[in-house]
Amino acid sequence: MNSLCKLLNIKYPIIQGGLAWIANANLASAVSNAGGLGIISAGNMPVDLLRNEIRKAKEMTDKPLGVNVMLMSPSADEYASLLVEEKVGVVTTGAGSPAKYMSMWKNAGIIVMPVVPSVAMAVSMEKLGADVIIAEGTEAGGHIGETTTMALVPQVVDTAKVPVVAAGGIADGRGIAAAFMLGAVGVQIGTRFLVCDECMIHENYKNFVIKAKDTSTRVTGRSYGRPVRAIRNQFTNKILQLEKSGAPAEEFEYAALGSLKNAVLLGDEENGTFMAGQSAGMVKKKQSIKETINELVDETNKLFGSRFDNL
Repeated sequence: MNSLCKLLNIKYPIIQGGLAWIANANLASAVSNAGGLGIISAGNMPVDLLRNEIRKAKEMTDKPLGVNVMLMSPSADEYASLLVEEKVGVVTTGAGSPAKYMSMWKNAGIIVMPVVPSVAMAVSMEKLGADVIIAEGTEAGGHIGETTTMALVPQVVDTAKVPVVAAGGIADGRGIAAAFMLGAVGVQIGTRFLVCDECMIHENYKNFVIKAKDTSTRVTGRSYGRPVRAIRNQFTNKILQLEKSGAPAEEFEYAALGSLKNAVLLGDEENGTFMAGQSAGMVKKKQSIKETINELVDETNKLFGSRFDNL
């Protein structure tokens, strides 16, 4: 079997992205049932709600599941302990270093897979004991780094001794095949799953993704050190104008407060942050998670002429 599949005990080396405010038990369990690794996003949700989502997902699938922890969250300490209490098998991390939690997680047998935007961060995470490195390029949706997936992945592969997963801009079999050719042993996909039936975001959000073109996303917050990629709308234009005017960081943060919730729950086309990667322009249809993963696998297998999960 593919080394990532063997480590995670999954059928296909496809990991679902964290997707804050979006990746709940419904989405994660569907991805796991279809052969990938489903991920529940802790985001900033109440600890008891995260506990309920984990337990709900375990009732919906008997396959491996993971949780994404945004380390800058005020509740990160509580989330970290909760993963041990609930016997979560895998954790992906972002927005910080998991150093203070690593020994606790490793002692509990949790597989730790940090998302990194640079080679330096990959080296740091491996030294801490990361089992897998997820190298995410700037093409991704949400919080991003500067280096492209094409340039970042092979450099991380050349440096890391642990398996490397590619993320950012991957939405079809061609992207998966390219990731493997760059040395990755798996992929993390987010934007493609946004339009799936099991993803519970507002229909306006899904339609934004379906209608997106290659130039439809914008990065805001770069001048404040918090770059976020989302589909262009009235809100992104407003934020970019704030940056251009040199507004203080506090004003930027206040303007962005609640904007992702506005998109996910309300479908507010004017005041929502519709996070999506540059691959949104490749996503053209709504379908189930199972149909999506089967299509990704079939496309990749045709390109390789063999089962890519055995590579």
